[in-house]
Amino acid sequence: MSDLPRKAVTRTAKLAALPLGFAGRATWGLGKRIGGKSAEIVGRELQQRTAEQLFKVLGELKGGAMKFGQAMSVFESALPEEVAGPYRAALTKLQEAAPPMPTRTVHSVLEERLGEEWSELFLEFEDKPSAAASIGQVHHAVWHDGREVAVKVQYPGAGEALLSDLTQLSRFARLLGPLIPGMDIKPLIAELRDRVSEELDYGLEAQAQTVHAEEFAGDPDVLVPAVVHQCDQILVTEWIDGIPMSEVIAEGTQEQRDRAGQLLARFLFSGPARTGLLHADPHPGNFRLLPDEKNGWRLGVLDFGTVDRLPGGLPSTIGESLRMTLDGEAEAVYELLCEEGFVKESIELEPDAVLDYLLPIIEPAQVDEFTFTRGWMRSQAARVGDPRSPAYQLGKRLNLPPSYLLIHRVTLSTIGVLCQLGATVRLRDELEEWLPGFLPEDELADGTGTAAEA
Repeated sequence: MSDLPRKAVTRTAKLAALPLGFAGRATWGLGKRIGGKSAEIVGRELQQRTAEQLFKVLGELKGGAMKFGQAMSVFESALPEEVAGPYRAALTKLQEAAPPMPTRTVHSVLEERLGEEWSELFLEFEDKPSAAASIGQVHHAVWHDGREVAVKVQYPGAGEALLSDLTQLSRFARLLGPLIPGMDIKPLIAELRDRVSEELDYGLEAQAQTVHAEEFAGDPDVLVPAVVHQCDQILVTEWIDGIPMSEVIAEGTQEQRDRAGQLLARFLFSGPARTGLLHADPHPGNFRLLPDEKNGWRLGVLDFGTVDRLPGGLPSTIGESLRMTLDGEAEAVYELLCEEGFVKESIELEPDAVLDYLLPIIEPAQVDEFTFTRGWMRSQAARVGDPRSPAYQLGKRLNLPPSYLLIHRVTLSTIGVLCQLGATVRLRDELEEWLPGFLPEDELADGTGTAAEA
């Protein structure tokens, strides 16, 4: 690939080829079966070809196309295993790398933003990117003061590409639906589109990362690299080494998987309580597992381009409704959901039916420790995604208020990563420590709650 394709007509044609390609391969598959090949072999070949095209198109286009692919990648654990295999390899590529932009383009952006003598700011600068993602790519370098740094360079035309892609993808969202059974693709695309301006603003990203880096400085569990320099289209941060989360998912030891899962859950719930911000892009490409002499492993967190601003931390309604659901208080849960707009005034549901709908989803919070698996994720996706299921019928009548949209997506995405890891996690410990409203007030009053909650 020579450069980020910027012409809307070019990008539209490439994206439009995806559903057409799916249909064409289905016809090819039918022909193979008529020719005598077994349906099972043809099915595998069909999935593999579809997966390869998906990565090729979404990866090449970067922008909103790749952003969509990354968001989908954490939900592959919800797919039936015979389907997930081919997609897993293709989508994992999207988590860590995409075809890079040419060196000449990188240098021209650096010269335009840092000045003609930009190279003097660095003792070393690697032209080959260490990572290439949806709106920019990262280069390993050494800053003029000797610090190892990551230099994120935004693709020229990234903003236009993001909007164009997501608009086009929304037009055939229904055709993409079968890729992730039980998931409504259109709201995901709409929510990604709403975040475009924030994602492109490296100034906002630098602010969010600095808040996290300062709060987690010296933390035994989480490391956030400090911001070194920021200007339009350029973000320079301290470099961190470590095992990419995608590698832990693919070939990590059980110890690494469990530790990564525990720290990921801890960061999800402690971040808003400690910083007033929720890291809202939890796909594996944004996390590293770092060796640590004292605790074995720490979690390195990257990319703060998308955050949810929660000055009071996560809403206490989440903790309260979760606690009451675990206690079987159907009427109280239903009343709270109605108050918060999860059940519209025009809708009337049976409180016990709502409780039955919620309990399987919150199974990980019912026990001291829970092993997240692809099988568990698939069972949940099947339960709420099968039109014949009572859970599906009830779920269609529930409402997700706008203020909870991003929290909901981040939580689901994090659970998706935990299932990819196959991690055993003490989730309840993190909820008691960090989630407002999860512990009853009397436990806080008598001193059994934690300082984070008090």
